[in-house]
Amino acid sequence: MSTTPELIHSYIEKGLQCTHLQVEGDGRHFSALIVSPEFAGKRPIQRHQLVYAALGDRMREEIHALSMKTLTPDEYQG
Repeated sequence: MSTTPELIHSYIEKGLQCTHLQVEGDGRHFSALIVSPEFAGKRPIQRHQLVYAALGDRMREEIHALSMKTLTPDEYQG
């Protein structure tokens, strides 16, 4: 089964509290805008690690490339 933006959206949404989540992609390369209060006070690498944790093994097995923009709700509003 091919990975879709909708699948990645559901994986992230199940593992991370998001106030806004947008995923786009072509089946191999994906980009995501992820807005979560869980990112507050965290550096970009720590934010990405939270997303990787939500994706689990899928990051190695199903998702070949994922670029992320990770923001807190305050950053997203601004």
